[in-house]
Amino acid sequence: MVERSASRLPLIPYARAVGRILALSAKASPGAVAMKVLGSLIGAVLPLVTTYFAALTTTALAEAYAGDPDAGGRAVVYVVVTAALGLFWGAFTSVDRYIQQVLSFRVGAIVGDSMYQRFLALEFWRYDDKETVDLYDRARRFSDSYPRVLDRIAAIFTQLVSVVLAIGALLLVSWWVALIVLVAIVPSVYLQFRLSREQMAHWNTQVDSRRQRRMIETNIMRPQYIAEIRLYGVVEYLMLLRSRLREADELRRLDFQRRYIPKQLLADALQYGAEVIALLWVVGQIIARAQPVGQFLYIQQIVSRALGTANDLVSSLSSIDEDLSNLKDYEQFMKLPVPEATGEPLSGPPSRIDLKDIRFTYAGSDLEVLKGISLSIERGRHIAIVGENGAGKSTLIRILAGLYRPSSGAVLLDGRDLGTVGTPSWHRYLAVMSQDFLKYEFATAGNNIYFGDVASPREEERIERAAADAEAADFIRRLPNGFENHVSNWMEDPRGRKGSGLSGGQWQRLAMARNFYRDAPFIVMDEPTSAIDALAEHRIFTRLFDDRSRTIVAISHRLATIEKADVVYMLEDGRVVESGTHRELVELRGRYYRMFESQLQPTGP
Repeated sequence: MVERSASRLPLIPYARAVGRILALSAKASPGAVAMKVLGSLIGAVLPLVTTYFAALTTTALAEAYAGDPDAGGRAVVYVVVTAALGLFWGAFTSVDRYIQQVLSFRVGAIVGDSMYQRFLALEFWRYDDKETVDLYDRARRFSDSYPRVLDRIAAIFTQLVSVVLAIGALLLVSWWVALIVLVAIVPSVYLQFRLSREQMAHWNTQVDSRRQRRMIETNIMRPQYIAEIRLYGVVEYLMLLRSRLREADELRRLDFQRRYIPKQLLADALQYGAEVIALLWVVGQIIARAQPVGQFLYIQQIVSRALGTANDLVSSLSSIDEDLSNLKDYEQFMKLPVPEATGEPLSGPPSRIDLKDIRFTYAGSDLEVLKGISLSIERGRHIAIVGENGAGKSTLIRILAGLYRPSSGAVLLDGRDLGTVGTPSWHRYLAVMSQDFLKYEFATAGNNIYFGDVASPREEERIERAAADAEAADFIRRLPNGFENHVSNWMEDPRGRKGSGLSGGQWQRLAMARNFYRDAPFIVMDEPTSAIDALAEHRIFTRLFDDRSRTIVAISHRLATIEKADVVYMLEDGRVVESGTHRELVELRGRYYRMFESQLQPTGP
C-alpha cells in the first residue's frame, strides 16, 4: 500500500528537501545556479542601496534650498549614482531572466524525463492499482512545478535577506522602530502558513474528484465521443457533473481564504499601524532637527519594503511549502520498485511454451482469476482460447507475455522459467494484437506501421507488404499522400494538407499491419478484428493460419477464426474445462458447442 503524503514537511526534512532541489538544479546547470544566487543577493541589496542614495538626494536638495552652495552638486552626484544603479539592475534582470529560462528547461527536462521513465518501467500490475495512480497524480503535480521551484527558492532567499537588511537598517536609526516592524510581520506569516497547510490537506483529499473531472473533460472534448454524448442527451448532465466536481474542489478552497479574511485584516492593520508609528516618529525627529529631511524618505521606504517583502516572503513560502509537501510524494513515487533486467536473454525463439498450473489474483483483490491452468504450445502450432467474458482469457495472455507474473505456477520457455528470462528478449519474438490497440494519431500511416519495429531502419517495401497482409494497403493508397498521410484529421503536413479520419475497422487494420511489420515468430491475438468485416477477416486469417512458420495464439468469438486452430482451449471461471480440435469439441456437444451453437452451420434438413 502507498501512504498518502502529510500536509506539510517538518522543518528538518523541509530544509533537506530544499537542499536536494538545489543539488539537482546545480547538477543540471551549475553556472545558471551560481548566477541565480548572485542575482538574489543583488536583488536584496540593490533596492536598499538605491533607497539610501534617494534619501541622501532628498537631504541634499533640502540643504541646497536652505542655501548650502555645495549641496546642489552632491544632489546631482546622488541622482547619477541612483540612475546608474537602476540601469545596472535593468541589464542584470534581462540576463537573469534568460538564465532562469535555461535553468527551468534543463531541470524540468531531467525531472520530467525521470518521472516518465519510472512510470513506464513499473511492474504492470501497478497500472491497475488505485493507490499507485493516486500517488502518481500527486507526484506529477510536483514534477510539473519543479522548474519553478528553484526560482521560488531564489525569491525566498532574496526576500529573507531583504527583510533582515531592512530590519538592520532600521536598527541603525531606532531599535524600537525596528522591533515594532518585526512584531508586525509575525501574524501575517503565521496566518498564511495555516492557510497553505489547510489548502494542501484539501488538495490531497480531492484527488479522486479531480481525476473524475479530467476524465469528463477528456471525453466531452474528443470528437469520436461527441456522437454518443449528443445522441443520448448527456451533454448537459456531464456539464453539470463537471461543475459540481469543480465547485466541490474550488469553492472549499476559496472558503478557507474567506474565513481567514478577518484575521488577515487585523494582521494588515497591525502592519499599517507599525508603519504610521514609524513615520510619526521620524516626522517628530525631523521637526526637532534631530534627523535630516531625507530620513523621512529613508524610513518610509525601508519600513514599506520590510513589510511588503515580508508579505511576499509569506506568499513564496506558502507556494514552496505546497511544492515541498508534494516532493515527498514525488520521491516516494520515484522509489517504487521496477523489475530488474537480471535474467539471461533468449538466444532464439523457443520451440515450446508450457504453462504449468497457472494461478493469478490481482493486487488488492481476493478473487482468484486463474485457477490452475496448464497447457502447451509448440512452435508452428495454432492455438485458440475461447470463453465467456470474464473467463480469464486476456489475463492469461498477459501472463504469457510476461506482463503479469503468476501468483503460483510457471510459464516455461523450452523448460526455462519465464521469470528467469530477460523479458525484453522474449518480447522481441512476440507480436500482440489486442482489441485495445494504440492509435498513434500524431503520426502518418506509414509510421503507424513502422512503430511495430523501430529497432531497425524503416523499410518501405516491408511496410507495404505488412499493410497488404492486413488488408490496409488499398485505403492507405487512397489517402491524399498515401503512406505519408497523417491518419488523424487533427493533424496536417507542412504543405497544409489535413490528415484523414479513419473508421474503426481501418484503424484496426492499421494496428494489425503494425504487428505484421514486426514479423515476430509468436503472434498473440486478443479479438483483433472485432471491427473488421467478415470477408476481410477471413482473408487475413487464412493467410495467417496457412503460414506454419509462426506460432499463433488467438482469442476470438468468431467461429470462422477458431475452427482453423489446431487446438481449442475452452476457459470457464479461470479453468480449462474443454480442449481439442473444433470438430472434436462440436461432437462432444459440451460447453464449447453450447457457446457457438448459433454460429454452427446446420448439418441436416
